[in-house]
Amino acid sequence: MLDQRTAQTFVELADTLVIGFDVIDLLQTLAERCVDLLDVDAAGILLADPRGSLTLVAASTEQARLLELFQLQDEEGPCLDCYQSGRMVACSDLTAQPQQWPRFAAAAHEAGFASVQAFPLRLRDQVLGAMNMFSATAGLPSPHSTSVAQALADVATIGITHERTLRQHQLVTEQLQHALNSRIVIEQASGMLAERGQISIAEAFALMRTHARNHNRKLSVVARQVINQDGIVAELLDPAPS
Repeated sequence: MLDQRTAQTFVELADTLVIGFDVIDLLQTLAERCVDLLDVDAAGILLADPRGSLTLVAASTEQARLLELFQLQDEEGPCLDCYQSGRMVACSDLTAQPQQWPRFAAAAHEAGFASVQAFPLRLRDQVLGAMNMFSATAGLPSPHSTSVAQALADVATIGITHERTLRQHQLVTEQLQHALNSRIVIEQASGMLAERGQISIAEAFALMRTHARNHNRKLSVVARQVINQDGIVAELLDPAPS
């Protein structure tokens, strides 16, 4: 059953790789599918900008989102080590001594996580980012699950570089910068919508994402509409009955 679901996931992700596809939506789907398929409780994905600074672009849960942001702000954690080395980084017990990342381990424990694995998003010698997988219990997934996780990370890398293959004159760094800029707009819109509707940021993000999919729009376009207060806010918070 797991192999069938894994195959279906790869087909689903491959179907998104068309000209003009939404990188943010692809990576969000990828983070969610990691949790569906593998023995983990949350996942997050970070991408590097042209200067090499990592930015959060996808997270399966609010706890993972906040932990990834803490990791970036504190400049300590598995994704940073994974990105810098280009290799998988893992810790089966974040409470074990001596701790690799003391401040990150404390924050992870507070968020309800006990172990972590980070996989590089790598194309040959170029590392584009990293994918974190968090578990509420100590220990690491099986070697098979680890292989599947790296394969999913490779799919993310393919997705990010796909338009470069289709459009030879477009640089991958431009694609990454566009995705990172879009994520900033989406974060701002999520915060505005959450405050307006007195809901969580995760709920606000889900409302915008569903609306974008239902209306065949990019998530960043919907986010800009929210920021511009052009009437879409009321529609998102009080949708018409179907």
